[in-house]
Amino acid sequence: MARPHHPEFDKKKVVAENRRARFDYAIESTYEAGIALTGTEVKSLRFGEGSIAESYAEVKDGEIWLINSNVPEFSHGNRFNHEPKRPRKLLLKEREISKMFGAVARQGMTLVPLSIYFNGRGRAKVELALARGRKAPDKREYQKEKDWKREQGRLMRQHG
Repeated sequence: MARPHHPEFDKKKVVAENRRARFDYAIESTYEAGIALTGTEVKSLRFGEGSIAESYAEVKDGEIWLINSNVPEFSHGNRFNHEPKRPRKLLLKEREISKMFGAVARQGMTLVPLSIYFNGRGRAKVELALARGRKAPDKREYQKEKDWKREQGRLMRQHG
């Protein structure tokens, strides 16, 4: 029996977050994926270094790759240090990969990494979103809605 997926993943330590992604994209669904990392990459991430601001994911040969994510070289690493912007393989189930591939190919959606974090067991994970790009008017509408919700909360607190 498959283990149930929780709407909120068990994030113990968030290393990198792509905050702009929620503004630029309308997020349809999110997935938790493992990352295939080398030793010095893990150490660098544990120190809180890393960026996914300009990164994206793509499906190649039945595998999903995280492209353009930056994990700086480990300061105490020697000649076995890693390349900072290398493509990293994401670890997902076959069914999830095929679902993502279908959505990207047929519906014109994008795979956007939202955050890199360490879960409760100490494993590095990526929160990956299947998203549709927003146009400028949609972004303005999203911003208005967000501001109104913030204002509503403020009014409710004041006039309780």
